[in-house]
Amino acid sequence: MSGFLVQVILPVYDNDGVPISREQFARVRRELASQFGGVTAYTRAPAEGLWESPEGDLHRDDVVVVETMTEQVDRRWWADYSQELAARFRQQAVIVRALAFESLS
Repeated sequence: MSGFLVQVILPVYDNDGVPISREQFARVRRELASQFGGVTAYTRAPAEGLWESPEGDLHRDDVVVVETMTEQVDRRWWADYSQELAARFRQQAVIVRALAFESLS
């Protein structure tokens, strides 16, 4: 089997430093499981993200990665979903990336 691994990078805190509720993450898991037939969420310990603003300031984010697999990438669907998640998680943007893969088993 080959296809795409789609990863959604979600913040643990909104832009004001307020923690995102566990229900928000559970909702994303339910939505992706329903849409794609399965989902994996790395929620035990947030990953640490660092990024540089256009002004050159270094920022740190704690993030959760939620991923699913699909045979084809519907770019319009993902773009719309990313915008919806940005609004729900009170972010300017939510990163969604797709990586081509080939199953080795």
